[in-house]
Amino acid sequence: MGNENYLPPPPDQKVSGRTWIAVLASLLGAFMAVLDIAITNSSLRDILGALSATQEEGSWISSAYLVAEIVVIPLAGFLSVVFSTRRYLIVNVALFLLFSTLCGMAWSLESMIAFRAAQGFTGGVMIPMAMTLVTRKLPLKKRPIGLALFGMTATLAPTLGPTIGGYLTELYGWPSIFYINWVPGVLLMLGVGYGLDKEPMNLKLLRDVDWWGIFFMALGLGSLTAMLEEGNAKDWFQSTFIITAAVLAVGGLYGWAWRGLTRRNTFIDLHILGRPSFLIAGVIAFATGMGLYGSAFILPLYLGQIAQYTPMQIGLVIMWMGLPQLFIMPFAAKLSTKLDNRVMMSVGLGLFALSCFMNTHMSADTAGPELIAAQVVRALGQPLIMITLTNFAVNGIPPNLLPSASGMFNMMRNLGGSVGIATLATLLTNREHLHSARIGESVTLYDTATQARLDTLAANFTAKGFDATTAQDMAMKALDNVVRRDSFVMAYNDAFLILGVALLSCVLIVWMSKKVMGGAASAEAAH
Repeated sequence: MGNENYLPPPPDQKVSGRTWIAVLASLLGAFMAVLDIAITNSSLRDILGALSATQEEGSWISSAYLVAEIVVIPLAGFLSVVFSTRRYLIVNVALFLLFSTLCGMAWSLESMIAFRAAQGFTGGVMIPMAMTLVTRKLPLKKRPIGLALFGMTATLAPTLGPTIGGYLTELYGWPSIFYINWVPGVLLMLGVGYGLDKEPMNLKLLRDVDWWGIFFMALGLGSLTAMLEEGNAKDWFQSTFIITAAVLAVGGLYGWAWRGLTRRNTFIDLHILGRPSFLIAGVIAFATGMGLYGSAFILPLYLGQIAQYTPMQIGLVIMWMGLPQLFIMPFAAKLSTKLDNRVMMSVGLGLFALSCFMNTHMSADTAGPELIAAQVVRALGQPLIMITLTNFAVNGIPPNLLPSASGMFNMMRNLGGSVGIATLATLLTNREHLHSARIGESVTLYDTATQARLDTLAANFTAKGFDATTAQDMAMKALDNVVRRDSFVMAYNDAFLILGVALLSCVLIVWMSKKVMGGAASAEAAH
């Protein structure tokens, strides 16, 4: 699918203002698309109230977006060649803004889910296209700057999503979290329209492409994501829905792999997975996706459930995960051109893991101020990972494979996020049950300390005017709530521990790769 239009400029070529505007506009689009995954998290309670939906039904408001986004990401590179990058981006952004507006005007849960899926299908395009434009339009000497900015969209957006969502919901109501997309969306269309040249369409590619491969990919990835998103709520394989989704996922992914590896004219070249540096980048992207989206999922959950924080208060704590990255990114980008990227990535993974380990000693009294130090440590590590990770992914990739590399890399990260959230949700439930049973073995009516605590609680309720029987019942309920609360805190500690171990284990995988330097891709990629 590659020709001379897709060759990057010579290494020493000066980058024009038009090119920078196009690249920065596409990065703004990637930021907006990733932000919209998490922006509903803080506002979900308000949205569900307005749409008269339950918490379980409401999970599809996020899931529908993520499923559609994961399906479209691998297709984006191919479709941008068919319709031309400029036209494809502008049309998708226009549709994204339309569906964002309809989300804000949704009149029922069904309409919201449909519009969120359409929003994800058009928004998902912006993520791989931003990475493709960075690698295609910037010369090798400027590429580390572009990749650093792309890395910032991947790490900042999930952390700022709950902050921005909580702030807008509290001030202007939940529909505003969708209407706000018009500001970056219009800037993106103007920037891409001005900065990219018009190119002819290649509609004949639609006739020759492997449509069965596309069908299998959509079926496999869509079913897998739906299974992961709904698994915990539906008790996994006790549910017919989950069993059906699992069978479709296995069948679809097998069919995609078989078609992709045995046919020409595939929409994404799966042979790219045979390149060691890209394969390692894909595995680590999957693991960091688990860490990135997983920690962004459990920390707000902890603050809301245990610390009883409002969406706005949660956002102010999560903000410390993002803001320091703005100052670190430029230095990390410069450092990536001078230092072995394996060292940088190992340090970044170590700091990210350390931040998770710092959250494994929480108690029921732990709240925002005690969590800020761990957030800052994480903010120091994430830029080192994301910049070097994108360097690993594009290192030595020929120009004709860059769209495939971008699609696979971003899909792996988002898929890792789905797996991470599903695993952690199940882990929290199972570990809470385990800890509750363990604590319950000690907290019995035959234990003198327990009896003394119940007597104290009952006396407090009696002093407030309740009769003796009611006061005793209320004391039992209060004690049960304390046991459940402490069980949940211990489950959150376990979740952070597992995240930290998973991230730390990736350091071993990093050193299986050859040395990589930012901006020093191989000669094949340069010409």
